[in-house]
Amino acid sequence: MNNQTRLVALSDFLKLKRSKIKPETVGLPAGIRRRTSGLRREEVAQLAGVSTTWYTWLEQGRDIKVSTVVLDCISNALRLTNDERKYLYDLALDTHAIASSKTVAQPKISSSLEKILKELKYCPTIVTDRYCQIISWNRAATHVFLDFEQVPVEERNLIRIVFERKELRALAVNWEHFVKGFLAIFRVYYGQYVGDDWYKQFIEKMSVRHPDFQTLWLESQVSTAPEVQIEFRHAKAGKMLFNLTSLQVQGDTDLRCSIYTPLEDSSTETKLKKLMKKNGD
Repeated sequence: MNNQTRLVALSDFLKLKRSKIKPETVGLPAGIRRRTSGLRREEVAQLAGVSTTWYTWLEQGRDIKVSTVVLDCISNALRLTNDERKYLYDLALDTHAIASSKTVAQPKISSSLEKILKELKYCPTIVTDRYCQIISWNRAATHVFLDFEQVPVEERNLIRIVFERKELRALAVNWEHFVKGFLAIFRVYYGQYVGDDWYKQFIEKMSVRHPDFQTLWLESQVSTAPEVQIEFRHAKAGKMLFNLTSLQVQGDTDLRCSIYTPLEDSSTETKLKKLMKKNGD
């Protein structure tokens, strides 16, 4: 992502977060002559204790100097979550520009992580890198989702797959909710690696191919580790309920484990065991 793209991303994020705050929730009158939803720029500036001109320049994506103190004030005014706050800092301060511009080889998982995957026998687990490229998975994931081995390596991207594979669109009862969790994680990486043009190119391609991707992406949800409950309608096993836990693998490989744990007091694990046994696992 070059500097101009970073500033455009910053501008879009600030505008979106401003538009989602109702004036009355921050002690301001709703008024009857508001042309846009949410707060006005001058109101954000007032709440943050900065000049309207300075905030306007920031939201317009001008290349101006900012400090963490001022960003803290803006974060509070826009009621950002901790993850959203970090995303704002990554874009505004450009803290990763140098490191992220380097070419990164596809990471390999360690033997210990491979063992963990096997031990999570009845918890479908997928390991991805910072591009959401699928690096590894266990047998349970193959049975619940699809056989990733049959997907060409260059197409083995988690974001791409959930939008392009019909079986995954049919699998999740609330597909949009399912996808938003992955996009929220993907946006974290997008903010961190502002020097990597791969993200800009990928987002542009996905937006052209899938209008629903662009719609969901523009919602700008940010989360380092969303924990959600997901209901699947499996073609062979029927209703399955999982808790999704996303874990960052410590180290310099930037890997993440997405673990689907069968919901307690449900028949999900029993169904999964039968499904795997029937297929020789």
